[in-house]
Amino acid sequence: MQRLNLSFVWGFKRMKRLAFALIGAASLALIGCNRSNQDALNNAEMNQPSQDELNDQANQAAMDAANAEAAALAAQQQQANQAAADNGTNPTDAEEQNVSGM
Repeated sequence: MQRLNLSFVWGFKRMKRLAFALIGAASLALIGCNRSNQDALNNAEMNQPSQDELNDQANQAAMDAANAEAAALAAQQQQANQAAADNGTNPTDAEEQNVSGM
């Protein structure tokens, strides 16, 4: 029987050991990166407003928008009333007939 070369045997085992060490280190790194922090999740949930608070905020925003629109319409009506008042008195019948005769 032929005698095996010892450097071949030990060299092959070194590669196995190196591969095993690299795979182990990579798996430990992946395990460390994939941890979920339950405390951070609970804190994020605590900082969220409740459903009632969101509804109150939405209702307040709708009321503010309605009030702003009502104020804009009132200002527009006031401007129209002021413009009508600035035009002076109504024309007489004679003035109207004079214009229609042109």
